[in-house]
Amino acid sequence: HGRCSANSRRTQTDSRDQNFDSICLSTYRTACKLRFIQKRCNLHLIDIYNVIEAVRDAGLNAVELNAGISVTRLENLVSSLFNQLSKRLPTTHTINPQESTVLLVQFILAAVDCEPESRLTVLSVKAMLATLCGGKLVDKLRYVFSQVSDSHGALVLSKFDSFLQEVLKLPTAVLEGPAFGYTNTAARSCFPQQKRVMLNLFLDIVVEPPQCLIWWPLMHRLANVEHVYHPVTCSYCHDNGMTGFRYRCLRCRGYQLCQNCFWRGKASGSHSSQHQMKEHSSWKSPAKKLGRALSRTLGCVSSREPPHPIYPEEPERTLNLANIVYKLTKRFVDFSFSFFLSLTAARRINEEHALIAAYVNRLQNSPRAVDSPSRQDEEHKLIARYTSRLAETDSTGMIPSRSINFDANKQKRELIAQLECKNREILAEIKRLRAEHDAACQPSPGRSSTNPTLLAELRQLRQRKDELEQRMSSLQESRRELMVQLEGLMKLLKAQAAGSSQASPSRPSPSSVRSLGAASPHAHMHHPQDSLAGVGGDVQEAFAQADDGREEEERLLNGKDRGKV
Repeated sequence: HGRCSANSRRTQTDSRDQNFDSICLSTYRTACKLRFIQKRCNLHLIDIYNVIEAVRDAGLNAVELNAGISVTRLENLVSSLFNQLSKRLPTTHTINPQESTVLLVQFILAAVDCEPESRLTVLSVKAMLATLCGGKLVDKLRYVFSQVSDSHGALVLSKFDSFLQEVLKLPTAVLEGPAFGYTNTAARSCFPQQKRVMLNLFLDIVVEPPQCLIWWPLMHRLANVEHVYHPVTCSYCHDNGMTGFRYRCLRCRGYQLCQNCFWRGKASGSHSSQHQMKEHSSWKSPAKKLGRALSRTLGCVSSREPPHPIYPEEPERTLNLANIVYKLTKRFVDFSFSFFLSLTAARRINEEHALIAAYVNRLQNSPRAVDSPSRQDEEHKLIARYTSRLAETDSTGMIPSRSINFDANKQKRELIAQLECKNREILAEIKRLRAEHDAACQPSPGRSSTNPTLLAELRQLRQRKDELEQRMSSLQESRRELMVQLEGLMKLLKAQAAGSSQASPSRPSPSSVRSLGAASPHAHMHHPQDSLAGVGGDVQEAFAQADDGREEEERLLNGKDRGKV
C-alpha cells in the first residue's frame, strides 16, 4: 500500500508539473489530462483488440452489462492486460506491469467513486478501458456499438445512456465534470433527429462528435501529432520549430502560434486571442502547396475518402448449427433404422432356414408317417407359415434390397480391382522413370576414364611452369646484385671526381699540401675497398691501379716541396 500511494502521489505531482490547468480551452485541457493518464498507465500501448481478448478470457463477455464486478476480478483483468503487453514488447522497451496495473485500477476506482451511489459494473470497466486504450477510434466505436445495440443492429438508447454515464466519469475524475459531466439529456442530444440509429450513423462521431464527447476524438488527434515537427518560428515565444499542433491566424498575415501558446491564450502585437485561427496537424512546404493547388485546379486530385469505412446496416448473422445438427441426426437415425431392418431380415431368414431344416429332419426321421393326416396337416401349416413369411418379406422389400446390396457390393469390388490395377501400372511407370533418371545422372565409363596423353602433357606443363618460376627468381636475384654493384660504382666515381677537383694545376699552399700528403694515403687506401665491397675482382683491380698512380704523384709533389724549403 505504501508503494501504491507513492506511485499515486508521484503521478499527481507530474500532472501538476505539466500545468494543464493553465489551458484556457476546456476541450484541450480535458484531452491533455486524459492523454497524460493514458501514457502514464501505458494504456497507449494496448490495442482495443487486446482489451476485447482480455475481457473474453476473464469471462466478462457473457455477463450482463449492469452486473457488478469485484475489485479482485478487475485487478486480474488489468494485470493480464499488462502481462501480455510486457511479453509482446521488444527488449529495448520494457514496462513495469505491476506498477501500471496499480495505477490503472486506482484511477478506475477513483472515477467510479466520483459520483455518489455508483458501483463498479461490467459496463463501466468495458467503457473506460475502451476509451483509454490505444488503437483507432473507429474500432473503439464499433466495439461500443456492439455493446449498446440490439440483435437487429439498431442503437438502444437506454444502453447508450448507461454507456455515457460511465464514460463521462473520466472527465469528472480529472476535475472536468462541470464542462463534460453526465446529464439526463446527454444521450438524446447526441442523435436528436434520428429515430433509428445504425452503425454508420453512430460512427459519424468521428467527424462530428457530440458536445459531451468532443474531447474523445481530440485525444486521438493529440496522439497522432505528438511527434509532428513544423519548421516555423512561434510568433509569441519565438521558439525555432514547433512540435504538435500549429495554429495560423486567418487575419494577421504570417502570424503563427505553437500549441502551448495558443492553448493558454497568448497573443502579441496586433493579434488578438479573439481572432479566428486555423489548426494544422502537418507541415507542407510552399512547393508542395503550389503543386496541390495546381492539381486541384486541373482536377487531378482524387475525391476525399470517407472519414470511416461504410459497413452493412444489418449485423452479420451467426452460423445456425441447428439445421446441420438435425440433418446429421436424421442421417444417423436412418442408418440405425436400416441397420436394424437388415438385422431383422437376417434373423427372419435364419428362422426360415431353421424351420426348413426341422421339417427335413422330421421327414428323415419318420418317412413312413408322411402320408398320415396329422403329418399332412403339420406340413400344410408349415408351408402356409413359410409362404406367409415370404409374402411378408416381399411386402417389406427386404429381399430385393439384399440383392441390390449384393450387386452394389459386386460393383464396388470390381471398381476397387480396377483402381488397384491402375495403381500398379502407375507405380511401375514411376519405377521406370526413376531408373531412367538414375541412369542419366550416373557418369558413363567413357566420361569417367581419363586420357593418359593429356595427363602427361599436363604434368610436363606444370614442370615447365616450375622451372620458369625458378629461373625468374634467380634472374631477379642477379638483377638485385647488379643494382648493388652499380650503386657502389656511382659512389666511387663521385669520390674520384671530388679528388681530381682538389688536385688542380694551381699551386697549393705548403700547409695544405702537407696536410693532404699526410692524410691521403690512408684515405685512398681504405675508400676503394669500402665502396667496392660488392663489385667483381676485375673492376676492383682496375680501380686499385688508378689509386697507386695517384699516390705516386702525391709523393713527388711532397718531395719537391721539401727541397724548396
